[in-house]
Amino acid sequence: MLAYCLDKDRMFAVALRRPASAIAHKVKDHFPIAGVGLIRACVGNEDGTSNLVLQGLARVRLLEWTQKEPFRVARTEIVESTLNNPIEADALGAKVKEMCHEIEQMGVQMPLNLMDHLVQMDSTDVLSDVVAAAFVGERYQRQQLLEVAEVSARLRLLIQFLRAQMGKNS
Repeated sequence: MLAYCLDKDRMFAVALRRPASAIAHKVKDHFPIAGVGLIRACVGNEDGTSNLVLQGLARVRLLEWTQKEPFRVARTEIVESTLNNPIEADALGAKVKEMCHEIEQMGVQMPLNLMDHLVQMDSTDVLSDVVAAAFVGERYQRQQLLEVAEVSARLRLLIQFLRAQMGKNS
């Protein structure tokens, strides 16, 4: 699959399988929303694995499999983020940045230069995804965030997850 992606458009989607689906034969055996990423760098290892630098590009909805073997390929549609209330989103974004600063003050290991990047970030849509990638490790929580298209609602959910994490680390 990796060789195919590198040879084509360097993109692939990662879809989370539903917990009740031991073997995922159908699209409905996966959560409907997946993230599409662009392979920026790929380094092969001697054991056949590879290390990737992947840039998240978009949310997509899985519609149907167009190929099942030797790996699955899906027909998808882009899921656009919506911004119903930019003022609310800006306030929630400021709260997320404040919480990230508090997490840093607690001594939690942070990705290199993350705080510098967050300070300069204007897009609350991108902010929610960057912070989620850095601090939300539980896969079903990440899936919940991925499935929320409206930016303020996504930021509110992210704040909820950050608060829970801060409580565990205090």
